[in-house]
Amino acid sequence: MNPFLELRNDAEFGRLRTISAELGKDPLQVQGPGGNTSLKRDGRMWIKASGTWLAEAETRDIMVPVYSDRFVEALKSGDERAGETARFFAEVDDAPELHSSIETSVHALLDSPVVLHTHCVATIAIAIRSDAEEIIRDKLAGLDAVFIPYAKPGLDLARAILARATGSTKILILGNHGLVATGESAHEARQRLLEVSRRLEPGPVDYAGEPRLAWVRSLEGTGWKPAPFETTQAIAFDDGLLEVADGNSLYPDHVVFLGPGCVVATEGEPVAEAAQRGSAGRSDRKLVICPGEGVAIPEGANAATLTLVRAFGDVLVRVAPGSDVRRLSDQQEDELINWDAEKLRQALNTSEDATP
Repeated sequence: MNPFLELRNDAEFGRLRTISAELGKDPLQVQGPGGNTSLKRDGRMWIKASGTWLAEAETRDIMVPVYSDRFVEALKSGDERAGETARFFAEVDDAPELHSSIETSVHALLDSPVVLHTHCVATIAIAIRSDAEEIIRDKLAGLDAVFIPYAKPGLDLARAILARATGSTKILILGNHGLVATGESAHEARQRLLEVSRRLEPGPVDYAGEPRLAWVRSLEGTGWKPAPFETTQAIAFDDGLLEVADGNSLYPDHVVFLGPGCVVATEGEPVAEAAQRGSAGRSDRKLVICPGEGVAIPEGANAATLTLVRAFGDVLVRVAPGSDVRRLSDQQEDELINWDAEKLRQALNTSEDATP
């Protein structure tokens, strides 16, 4: 049997699919097409395809085959071809015709058989802080965790990990990005991932907001509607949350699916006018915050966009009041907006029903 097919038919691959779907259905771990998982053995790896939803891992064939050993060799030798994941794709009968994840290089270079990567909101709430490394060292003591400062997802991130991770590293906290957990089995990796999430979760979240009725009525016929999530609406009614929200983006998937940052409307400024002002000269922005009134999103927001709208609120309400946060620079935002790999993910998630 083809070694790739043998690995795909292994019971451990079935367990990975089950755990992938479980994580993908948890909005506090994965939002829409974000996150990725993999299983490798003997230089071969199956990894989630770009733009697909982990939530569908048990009902749809979303894993693609890659020669992970060749990938790592290219990466460690400085071969620029390591940035072209298609070069390491394996021809396997019945494999889906999809592109491997942007993070293929990250999964390939980690020695553990199983790698789980999520955009855990509790982790991001710490990973955006300027003192994140110190907090991680304290809260994750004993877990063989390493903090990786922000790097562009993909090859740049893989190189940043090579510079900091060691053979004993089991957990990666990615600055302004998310969480990576490894294991000898899918179960072990899952246990590590959930333990990190538990340790970084600040406790009960009691932030909630409800948009003002008159403001909601003012949106009728404008192409905008209230964001349907209480934690996101809370941003409009809390000065501390608004301070964190107002500025450049805090993590990559926000940029990819909501545009760079958000727009804060001035007093009495219509949402449509604020959105137009905020998007002038840059990519469209899909979040408009009207202080004291509510948070608006486009009426046609698709499923992927909605998951990131919720995540924005879920992250911000977990940021400790008064925290100093690090934001993506204009250049880092533009790199993501104009990156073909991210444009592919956007294209695969444009329809309103692009969700399980």
